[in-house]
Amino acid sequence: MADVTELLSRSETRGRLTLTAVTLGSGIAILDGSIVNVALRTIGTELDASLEQLQWVINGYMLALASLVLVGGALGDRLGRRRVYLVGMGWFLVASALCAVAQTPAQLIAMRVLQGVGAALLTPGGLAIIQSVFRREDRAAAIGTWAGLSGIAAAIGPFIGGWLVDNGSWRWIFGINVPLCLAVIALTLWATPESRDTEATERGFDWLGAGLTVVALGALTYALTASSGTSRVVVVGVAAVALAAGLGFVVAERRSRHPLVRLSLFADRVFSAANAMTFVVYGALGVVFFILVLQLQVSAGWSALSAGLTGLPATVALMLLSSRASQLSERIGPRIPMAVGPLICAAGVLLLLPAGEGATWWTVLPGLVAFALGLALLVSPLTSTVLAAAPDRYAGVASGVNNAVARAGSLLAVAALPALVGLSGDDYQDPAAMTAGFRGSMIICAILLIVGGVVSWFGLAGASPTPQDSSRPELTQSSPPASPDASDGRS
Repeated sequence: MADVTELLSRSETRGRLTLTAVTLGSGIAILDGSIVNVALRTIGTELDASLEQLQWVINGYMLALASLVLVGGALGDRLGRRRVYLVGMGWFLVASALCAVAQTPAQLIAMRVLQGVGAALLTPGGLAIIQSVFRREDRAAAIGTWAGLSGIAAAIGPFIGGWLVDNGSWRWIFGINVPLCLAVIALTLWATPESRDTEATERGFDWLGAGLTVVALGALTYALTASSGTSRVVVVGVAAVALAAGLGFVVAERRSRHPLVRLSLFADRVFSAANAMTFVVYGALGVVFFILVLQLQVSAGWSALSAGLTGLPATVALMLLSSRASQLSERIGPRIPMAVGPLICAAGVLLLLPAGEGATWWTVLPGLVAFALGLALLVSPLTSTVLAAAPDRYAGVASGVNNAVARAGSLLAVAALPALVGLSGDDYQDPAAMTAGFRGSMIICAILLIVGGVVSWFGLAGASPTPQDSSRPELTQSSPPASPDASDGRS
């Protein structure tokens, strides 16, 4: 069980400050995953980087985050969620400052990997802290606030990045993190109580599982990113290493007495369906945010700020509608919001296909609005559903799993799609090549989003995001799934 002497209320000062701290901190990490996109063309020109190197500026961060976020969640459960959250914020602060002074593509990629390590420590801590230190009746609303503002951070990133690039330097997109991280550290130290899984210290740590996760994702990302410029033998060999490490991870987790990921969590149909939907939907979202701002700058001649403003509809929608989407999910269950939301996003992506030479705001606005409405409908219910499907004591692990799945989906999609649609080298500076690749990517993203909606419709039938009762028996490796007709709708 979580070790907290007194649970917080959203209406009290410490509760509000704690929610501010975890929301702002998580938002900084998410913001940094999107703010860089709009500066990629400028970074590429100034540092003389290839498209593959620009992919690694994104993927280096996402790789470290995706492969270590499970470790971050487990360490928080074990050592204290507040403590690990603070370490992650401090690490992220230092790495951001180093990114701001990078002089070559290789230096920037290396510092982005370090940034991702810090993000992996702090990202699962935000949700785990909410789940463990707030009163049960306040958690759904707190999670809705977290999800909405975190979604705003992702959407507003391109706007902030565009303004900084056009009015200063791309280096400020990293430098701005320093004062924000200092504010989060101060708020967390002042208001947030410590919490942990009191039984975690009695268990060993799954270093083998952690290592295999890193190897599997790292090798697969390299194989996908390098597929257009590396010998086929090398690519196949690295892909084989990724497959072997992935299979080894599953075997290791099944046999471990203290696994990094309790595979029995996936016996819950709702937990598995929500994470499957997360993988494909966040893969599509990662590519849309990556390639749209490049397309508008390269092919339509927009400034970095104008391209960044395309995130504004999503920002407004998430700000105004996330809490309502969370309340709707509580009332009718998550199935409809999480099925319809991706389908609306898919429609929005298809409406963006004409964004090319001569594109104006009227060309892209209908697609952006539809995309924003779908995103607002699905984000909050998704987060609440994942946490509700796991026992409270595994809040850190459940949050870590979902974050890892989301980042892995985005990471692998950004790594694979450019080569799949024929983009490589300096193609991001060629309007004709960029437009062809953009349109192919948008069609694939729309298909992924439709798949996400279908998975939610069939996988979440009867699901309810009601917070999990902490008295629920612990899930063990041998726990059988519950009956499909259980009253809570999960199997």
